[in-house]
Amino acid sequence: MTKYIFVTGGVVSGLGKGITAASLGRLLKARGLKVAAQKLDPYINVDPGTMSPYQHGEVYVTEDGAETDLDLGHYERFIDENLNKYSNLTTGKVYWNVLNKERRGEYLGSTVQVIPHVTNEIKEFVYRVGKKTGADVVITEIGGTIGDIESQPFIEAVRQISLEVGRENSLFIHVTLVPYLRGSQEHKSKPTQHSVKELQGMGINPNLIVLRCDEPLEEEIFRKIALFCNVKQDCVIENITLPSLYEAPLMLERSHFSEVVCRELGLQVPEPDLAEWEEMVRRMNGVHSRPVEIGLVGKYTGLHDAYLSVAEALHHAGFYHNVPVSIRWIDSGEIREDNVKDILSGLDGILIPGGFGSRGIEGMILAAQYAREQNVPYLGICLGMQIAVIEYARHAAGIRDANSGEFDEECKNKVIDFMPGQSDDIDKGGTLRLGAYPCIIRPGTVMERCYGSLEISERHRHRYEFNNDYRDILTESGLTLSGISPDGRLVETVELADRGFFVGVQYHPEFKSRPNKPHPLFLGLIGAAMKEDRS
Repeated sequence: MTKYIFVTGGVVSGLGKGITAASLGRLLKARGLKVAAQKLDPYINVDPGTMSPYQHGEVYVTEDGAETDLDLGHYERFIDENLNKYSNLTTGKVYWNVLNKERRGEYLGSTVQVIPHVTNEIKEFVYRVGKKTGADVVITEIGGTIGDIESQPFIEAVRQISLEVGRENSLFIHVTLVPYLRGSQEHKSKPTQHSVKELQGMGINPNLIVLRCDEPLEEEIFRKIALFCNVKQDCVIENITLPSLYEAPLMLERSHFSEVVCRELGLQVPEPDLAEWEEMVRRMNGVHSRPVEIGLVGKYTGLHDAYLSVAEALHHAGFYHNVPVSIRWIDSGEIREDNVKDILSGLDGILIPGGFGSRGIEGMILAAQYAREQNVPYLGICLGMQIAVIEYARHAAGIRDANSGEFDEECKNKVIDFMPGQSDDIDKGGTLRLGAYPCIIRPGTVMERCYGSLEISERHRHRYEFNNDYRDILTESGLTLSGISPDGRLVETVELADRGFFVGVQYHPEFKSRPNKPHPLFLGLIGAAMKEDRS
């Protein structure tokens, strides 16, 4: 029978529940188990797709096109399993489904209530991911902090699941903060005790308590929390702040994390095979060469989580090339013609990631022009590809007013625009080109050199496309259309053959990068950035 593990958080938000859940997934997979992971988010948005990145960080996209919480990126990077639309559920989606069922008469005239109708919807979702994936273990993270009014229906639903599947098939892990008071030079367990008491008041007794801390904990803390929170002493696990989040599985396993979980669930499995992960961490920690500095030119650089997967993919490529990657976070809104050289000078590579809206666009175009003219390795992702096309059209193909229909509706030369039949008179949520689409690579290109294949599949999240009316004039000017959709309608990638590495892709390669399997395009960018001679 499928085992269900529920991860909750207490005291404060941002403790790393997602990293804890992802680390456990990696450890259980290393023991030979098939693992699925999902996130229950208490906000009322149907999904994070319409949120500003400043609100919730990046929107992570799955293979089947679900717009999800960024924690799913951690799950995929750690567990190395593709997640799906059943991996992220929000309060908004729950009520959307319940109200649609009520309108269709599926409740047969019943008064629709939080219990049982809302909780049943949540339970059905949790059960479904196990059925769809055939997982041995389903790890479900409940967003927010215990005590939040928004998360109460989720807590009640997982409490019911625990009763339905049996205590032997369910496990609760509670992640809490143990603060260190420098004035008295001691850790305090009382916040954890209060948080567990709150959880117990909702009918849930945690089986394991994971203690988030910045300083190593004294043995007395483990004994006290075990005693007052009614758990076994070896079920109190230290989760100390580390230089790299990829060290978390190894650190947690030194406290026998997965061993205790398997014992409590009655799982008879072999010891974890962590050799590949350990080698990756050793390689990562053994890098002492001069850093490669990549300029990440974006609109939301004030919150680095807005580009979390991009940043991680850059570091993955650095691990592989045995070079540290330093990211210079550059707000595109601050770039002007009179300061572009000062801001971008000294960079080994430039990356322009995805984004929406017109703010900061001219600064990005200046950055792309600088990269092209100075032969600095360039990778444009989604919006970054569109920026490269606009810049090339303006300054190399002579189309001085080239722009995107997204930024200038009245522009005569929209080199980026809607495809025929598209319209912007539609709802914003869930209407982009989303999920995995195939692409045919042109032989002899940088794209082929990076991928080693002429057929690829990558994840998309965008609405505007390369305008096919400008294919001929741009290719005649020297732009290479190196990747096309199988039906020939959509330009997926562009590049410049006379530059060492100047590539733009309409999709989001960062979503498929893994710490032990870096993405080919990021490997190409970092490899090119390591070369001293750019002439």
